[in-house]
Amino acid sequence: MTTPAPRFAGVVPPVVTPLTEEGAVDVASLERLVERMLGAGVDGIFALGSSGETVFLTDSQRDQALETVVKTVGGAVPVIAGCIEPTTRRVLDRADASTRLGADGLVATAPFYAIVGPYEVERHFRSLAASVELPLLAYDIPVCVHTKLSPGLLSRLAADGVLAGVKDSSGDDVSFRQLVLAIVDSAPDSGFSLLTGHEVVVDGMMLAGASGSVPGLGNVDPAGYVRLHRACVNGDWDAARAEQDRLTRLFRIVDAADPATAAGATRGVGAFKTALALLGVIDSNAVSLPLRPLDADETARVRGHLELAGLI
Repeated sequence: MTTPAPRFAGVVPPVVTPLTEEGAVDVASLERLVERMLGAGVDGIFALGSSGETVFLTDSQRDQALETVVKTVGGAVPVIAGCIEPTTRRVLDRADASTRLGADGLVATAPFYAIVGPYEVERHFRSLAASVELPLLAYDIPVCVHTKLSPGLLSRLAADGVLAGVKDSSGDDVSFRQLVLAIVDSAPDSGFSLLTGHEVVVDGMMLAGASGSVPGLGNVDPAGYVRLHRACVNGDWDAARAEQDRLTRLFRIVDAADPATAAGATRGVGAFKTALALLGVIDSNAVSLPLRPLDADETARVRGHLELAGLI
C-alpha cells in the first residue's frame, strides 16, 4: 500500500483582501491578485485567514471576498476558507456560508475569548467535523487565540479522521517537527496535510516532512514560493536554500512600518498590501481599522526591498 497524498499540499498562499479607500472589498483587485497567484503556479488558495483580515470584515464582506476567490479560481486549485470565530456554533455559521459559496475545505482555530482548556478544544474540533461536509483543517495560531494545539491532540484527531490537516502558524518549529513524527507514528494513512505558515523556514519544514506552505509573503512573490517548493520536492536543497534566503530578505518588508505607531497586522498585512500596490497588482494599500496604511516613507522602504528581491 502507498501512503495517500494529502489533498491540500504545495504552495497555498493566504490571500489578502484588497480594500477600497472607503473600506469596501475591492473585487477587481482581488481578481487580479488571485489570477497572478494562479499564473505563478500555486497549488491552492487560503481565503479569509489572518492575512485576509477576516476578523476585521463583516459577514457580507467575507462572503463577497470568498465568492470572488472561488469564482476567479474556477476549480483550478482547491480553495480553503477560514471560519475564524470564537465559539463552535459561530464557526459552524461561517462553515455553512463557506460551503454554500463553493469552498473546498474549511479552516478553524481553537476557541478564543471564551476561557477553555484542552478538553473543550478537542470537543470543539470534533463537533465541527461532525457537523460539516467539507474537510476540516486546524489553524494553530496561539499568538491570536492563546491556545497551542499540541502534536498529541492533532495526531489523535488525524487518526480519528476528524481533521484533514493543520495550518501551523505557531512559529514553534520543534512542535511542528514532533507533529510530523506523531503523524507518521499514529496516522500514516490519513493523508493529513502538514502546512507550515512559517514563511522564512519553509525549506527546513519541507525537509522535516511538511506537505507545503501557507506563506503570507506568497501574496507578494508567489512564483518565488513555487520555485522554493519545487526545489524541495526535487531534493535540490542548495537551490531551495538560495530561494529561501532571497525570500527571507524580502520578508524584511514587515519591518518597514514605524514601530512607534504600528504593530502586528499593520506591519504584516500593511506591508504585503503596500508591496502589491507598488507592483500594480492591487489599487490601494488600504487596511481595516484600527490598522493604518503605510505612509510614504514606509512605502519607500518596502520599495527598496522589492528592488533587492528583483521584483521591480
